[in-house]
Amino acid sequence: MRLMHTMLRVLDLDRSIEFYQGILGMRLLKKLEFPDGKFSLAFLGYGPEPTHTVLELTYNWDQKEPYTIGSGYGHIALETSDIYAASDKLRSAGAMCIREPGPMKHGTTHIAFFKDPDNYLIELVQPDWLEQARS
Repeated sequence: MRLMHTMLRVLDLDRSIEFYQGILGMRLLKKLEFPDGKFSLAFLGYGPEPTHTVLELTYNWDQKEPYTIGSGYGHIALETSDIYAASDKLRSAGAMCIREPGPMKHGTTHIAFFKDPDNYLIELVQPDWLEQARS
C-alpha cells in the first residue's frame, strides 16, 4: 500500500486551485466533473499521481456555507492493487468497514471506506489505471 491522496472540501474550486498552484507550486494534474453527483474534483501535486501522493480538492456544487474544520476533513486514501483482499485483511484485524468495496457511485474506480480507532475515514482505492495495466 501507499499513501495516495488527501482530500479537502472547498467552497471555491478555482480560488483553491490558484492557491495550491500559485502559492505552493503544485501542478493541476486533472480536473473531473460529476454532473449527476453535483461535484467536481481537482487533483494537484508535485509529481504524477501513480508515483506521488497528491491533494484532491472536492467542490460540492450545492454547498454555500463554509465548512468547519471537522466537516472539511475528508479522508486518507491508500492505494491497493486488490481492494477485496485488502478489505478482508482490515476486517479480520478488527477495522470497521462503513462502505464495502465496489465501484464508486459516479465512476468506475473501486473504493471502500473504513474507520480508524478515532473514527477518521480511511479510503482504500483500486484505481482504474491498475485494472487497465493488468488487461
